[in-house]
Parts: sequence; C-alpha cells; structure tokens
Amino acid sequence: MASTAVYTVEGMSCGHCVNSVTEEVSGVNGVTDVKVDLESKKVTVTGEGRIDDSAVRAAIDEAGYEVAS
Repeated sequence: MASTAVYTVEGMSCGHCVNSVTEEVSGVNGVTDVKVDLESKKVTVTGEGRIDDSAVRAAIDEAGYEVAS
C-alpha cells in the first residue's frame, strides 16, 4: 500500500534546489516518487509502505535544506 508525506522545506529558491532535493530524497529506501513545489516550498514524497520520516528529513538535510517544524 502506497503512502504519502508532505514536508515544508526552507531555503529552496531555484531549479537547482528542486533537483538537489529530488535526487537526495529519491535515494531513500522505499520512496517511489518525489514532487517539489518551489512556490509553496512543499515536498511531497510517495513510497511503498510506511515512509521513513527520519530518512527523508536526513536526505533533505544532506541536500542542504531544512524541514520546517
């Protein structure tokens, strides 16, 4: 069963930001799709089964951005 999680990510301002976040989050085990909306700063992550929240947050951090609390 697929699940979806939405994160608000601070600091994204351009296409490079979108690519960096998409690439890092796509590498998280179980993630099947990543959609980044630059205007709203929302990152929607779809995965098989339960999405590993800490792994997604770590991937966003690795890309150089911060998840808003």
